[in-house]
Amino acid sequence: MTDTNTTTTAATDWHAWQESWDRQQEWYMPDREERFRVMLDMVEALVGTSPRVLDLACGTGSITARLLARFPDATSTGVDLDPALLAIAEGTFAGDDRVSFVTADLKDPEWTAALPYDSYDAVLTATALHWLHQEPLADLYGHIAGLVRDGGVFMNADHMIDDSTPRINAAERAQRHARMDQAKRDGALDWAQWWQLAAEDPVLAGPTARRYEIYGEHADGDMPPVAWHARVLRDKGFGEARPVWCSPSDTLLLALK
Repeated sequence: MTDTNTTTTAATDWHAWQESWDRQQEWYMPDREERFRVMLDMVEALVGTSPRVLDLACGTGSITARLLARFPDATSTGVDLDPALLAIAEGTFAGDDRVSFVTADLKDPEWTAALPYDSYDAVLTATALHWLHQEPLADLYGHIAGLVRDGGVFMNADHMIDDSTPRINAAERAQRHARMDQAKRDGALDWAQWWQLAAEDPVLAGPTARRYEIYGEHADGDMPPVAWHARVLRDKGFGEARPVWCSPSDTLLLALK
């Protein structure tokens, strides 16, 4: 007899959940794929085409999916605390021995002990670390510096707000939100609507309830400017750090060990 839970899980269309997550994220960040492309360009330029990668705060495994599609000889360790997004990631990559996942809280000073490797060629993260305040984020950067091998890279793609340009920021935000409003009228899902669908799914309902116990509605962190990130990363042991891509509202910052 087939186990009922296994049958339910096997019937879940993990690819459809991945696609749905991507579309929801693109509502906020229309340049998301371009940002991933540049991230992987820099991986290739600095550590080659068969890197050992840590997908930090991996969510559904968006970075890992693009990494393996471009570099089939790469390996990836995804680490996250969100049980719902990890369920999608684990379902998507089930049976792929290039990929492993670890459940860990990045604010826990011992989180690196759960990783399968002591060092990585690249640590990559996107649209995730803005939920941390500056002090725990600086501590996390220290842990990351300890994981990246000499000559390896760390890249963080996220919102990094320059408060010295308030008029530019306001104009960009107004235009972006006008476009988002139109996309919403055309049927795009926002964050809250996507999570409502997850909460109603028979497989994801339990993990989604647990993630709300962990995070609440949405984490409230900091979005310091690029200069802060670059300075802290250098202070924590990276030799060089600067942006390698930006849009009006997002930055991809690269630090080289």
